[in-house]
Amino acid sequence: MATPAPTTGVPEDEPGRGGKHAASAHSSAPAMTRRQIMEALSGLLLGMFVAILSSTIVSAALPKIINDLGGGQSAYTWVVTASLLTMTASTPLWGKLADLTSKKLLVQLSLVIFVLASAGAGLAQSSGMLIGFRAIQGLGMGGLTALAQIILAAMIAPRERGRYNGLLGAVFAVATVGGPLLGGVITDAEALGWRWCFYVAVPFAVVALIVLQKTLHLPVVKRAGVKIDWLGALVFTASVSVLLIWVSLAGKNYDWLSVQTYVMVPAALVLGLLFVLVESRAKEPIVPLRLFRNRTITLASLASLFVGVAMFGATVFLIQYFQLARGKSPTVSGLMTIPMIGGLFLSSTVSGWIITRTGRWKSWLSAGGVLLTAGLGLLGTMAYDTPYWRVAVFMALLGLGIGMMMQNLVLCTQNQVDMRDLGTASSVVAFFRSLGGAIGVSALGAILAERITHYTREGFAELGRQPQQGSGGTSGIPDLSKLPGPVRGVIESAYGDGIADIYLYATPLALVGLLLVLFIKEVPLKTRSAMEDDPTKPSMVEAEYGSPGGWPDASAGPAEQPNRETSRLDVGQATEAPADATSQLATVGAAPNGAGPNGATPREAPSWAPLPDAAGAPAAQKAQTARAEQSPAATAVSAAAASIDPSAGTGLHGTVRDPGGAALDHATVTLISLDGRQLGRCLAHADGSYVLDAPGPGSYVLIAAADGHQPQASTAAVGDGYVHHDILLTGSSGIVGTVLGAVDAKPVAEAMVVVTDIRGEVLATKKTGEDGEFGFSDLVAGTYTFAVNAPGYRPHARPIEIGEHGTTQLEVALQPGARVSGTIRGGADQHPLPDARVTLIDAAGNVTATATTDEDGCYAFTDLAAGQYSVIASGYPPVASALTVQGHGVDGYDVELSHPEE
Repeated sequence: MATPAPTTGVPEDEPGRGGKHAASAHSSAPAMTRRQIMEALSGLLLGMFVAILSSTIVSAALPKIINDLGGGQSAYTWVVTASLLTMTASTPLWGKLADLTSKKLLVQLSLVIFVLASAGAGLAQSSGMLIGFRAIQGLGMGGLTALAQIILAAMIAPRERGRYNGLLGAVFAVATVGGPLLGGVITDAEALGWRWCFYVAVPFAVVALIVLQKTLHLPVVKRAGVKIDWLGALVFTASVSVLLIWVSLAGKNYDWLSVQTYVMVPAALVLGLLFVLVESRAKEPIVPLRLFRNRTITLASLASLFVGVAMFGATVFLIQYFQLARGKSPTVSGLMTIPMIGGLFLSSTVSGWIITRTGRWKSWLSAGGVLLTAGLGLLGTMAYDTPYWRVAVFMALLGLGIGMMMQNLVLCTQNQVDMRDLGTASSVVAFFRSLGGAIGVSALGAILAERITHYTREGFAELGRQPQQGSGGTSGIPDLSKLPGPVRGVIESAYGDGIADIYLYATPLALVGLLLVLFIKEVPLKTRSAMEDDPTKPSMVEAEYGSPGGWPDASAGPAEQPNRETSRLDVGQATEAPADATSQLATVGAAPNGAGPNGATPREAPSWAPLPDAAGAPAAQKAQTARAEQSPAATAVSAAAASIDPSAGTGLHGTVRDPGGAALDHATVTLISLDGRQLGRCLAHADGSYVLDAPGPGSYVLIAAADGHQPQASTAAVGDGYVHHDILLTGSSGIVGTVLGAVDAKPVAEAMVVVTDIRGEVLATKKTGEDGEFGFSDLVAGTYTFAVNAPGYRPHARPIEIGEHGTTQLEVALQPGARVSGTIRGGADQHPLPDARVTLIDAAGNVTATATTDEDGCYAFTDLAAGQYSVIASGYPPVASALTVQGHGVDGYDVELSHPEE
């Protein structure tokens, strides 16, 4: 097995490094320790805390903010929808950028955008200005949402990711609980006011930026020629914006069936189809359509869409319920949402830890869908005067469901994609969740405005008076403290019933999400992180070269490759030789024999070089064939690998050894391109050293083989100069043997022989021939379990140790399986008894076997070990007798049954 290919990753705070420095660093990225992970996550979690706090701190104050700025229910909805819309559109862009550049820089940038927008929102003088700054806030929130999951996935194996997802859930819960409480206190404090809800996050953000700079260090990539899909993002934003504007205004500014509807709905659909067309042709689409060939990604994305509708749409209006339906202050209303946040905190943390232990996540997703649906349905039954303890239970169920689904939908998706798609796939799920939230908040907000208007009119009709301006409905957010008692009762009842209605509307959507989750196939979580699996994939590597031909085209193949082992290291500018390589190499090839790479004695032409034919013209195909068929003398490598001058060319050098450290001379080492073309071949020297030339910087496949050893293939990244790449070949061992009968020593034909590893995985099976012989080859040295089973014989198993070389001889003696048979008789005439129950018990009192007699009263037990047994027959009063079984067993052991009176 070859040592891991040289990693070219560099720390993010040293972006200038790469090239030869990067190429010289071998071995893949080791697993990070828990302390390193926690240090790296500290700044990220603090940044997430600041963003969530800045968002939730406003929720408790939002009714008062909209009232002070003169907005109505529509403005209330759009303050939330604007940030969700821009977050949705930007999340895939952040994910794509994370695959192309520094994740730390992106996290810091998104945090700065979020906090500056928050400060701007604090200066807002109108609801329109507030909505604009909230839209900018959504850009930063999209980055933090996407990058948190991407960075977590880059550092931590999927199997271990559950516990850290639990930490994210805990931070989310604390900030979500603390936000409304802090916002309520600030809003209720006369010395501060609601504007400080936006300013308070600034100092926390400064600390988060400093901590991120000091603690977060990840490899990054820079790939030449990559384009961001700005057109796709623009078309998507336009499509969703038209749809949301229509939803929010229909029923108020114009009828649902009107000219505006006939224009805006088709326009949104056309823009949506245009978005799909743009994405299908974009070089780097924000939503790669090929990902949806993967069933898990498709179902998880659709489930996230419906979960987002239910989750955002339901939780956004809880604060309105407590303040406008129950008349509570901002501080108290924040306290009253704690059951939901507590449920979210509990379920996300506990499910994360248990998923880490078991590797199983499907049951948690399914249970989360059930609880989410039940919580929404039950909240749909409440009114303004429903006892709080009932509302608290309903909210707790809702929180439990959200906590189980939100992070785990991303987790199951990350477990199904290659490292190159990790950022994009994670963002796709978050994209659909945010899209569902934007649609849900806007649509449910429009429904809420219509229901409040309806219930307000009904309430005032019962009072015999007309609705007042500012007393509810679409005209504005009411200030309950300024309303007369009867009017206040109507408004509270209208908001209580209206908000309950939108939960009923959201319930079927949550149910659809649950049904989609049930169809997701569970794949056990991987136990290696992205950096361990492939530390040099484009999303994890920075090098000063471009991509060798780039990654495969989006349409090149299916996205579902969860267990792919082969990795690629994209470092070089191209995998082909330069256009003028022929003339250059002709000169090099004319150098005297014995040439070396240090310039003192020119070297022979590189192994990949096209050589001139007899007429002097280049003939690439002849050169490749001739190079591959050169004699060992011509291709054997000099042991002077230490004299290689990195500036004299590009290639690989190293040694080929066995697990004991011994050099494998005359091992064949072959260099091929990623598309399967042979570029060079050589034989290792007596000390195991080899040197192979490469046509230029890039990623290659190195194949090594030697007699008596398992061949190995590995990827290798070549930069400027020669990269050191050692190869380890394990021995090829085998097992041969014979299966005999222990009594007669005769060969046992057709015996099944099975070899398993120490984990119980079956490695090989074979049946013995007529002579009882069997054989297995190409086994790696190690400990195995050897098992044999044959009809009429007792199964046999034993551990075996296979050495590095040679064949292990085995002779297996199978003990015959003893047999006990007979007839059960009963009655005065001792006739055979059918369907009598016969039980065989060993000397220790354990039931060895049971049988039921046939129509002739016969029974039989086979494959028994020698020893003392008891036979118990029932049907008549039980009769017990003792017998001794030896050799081939006992035949004709009859048992008579009778009743005492016979």
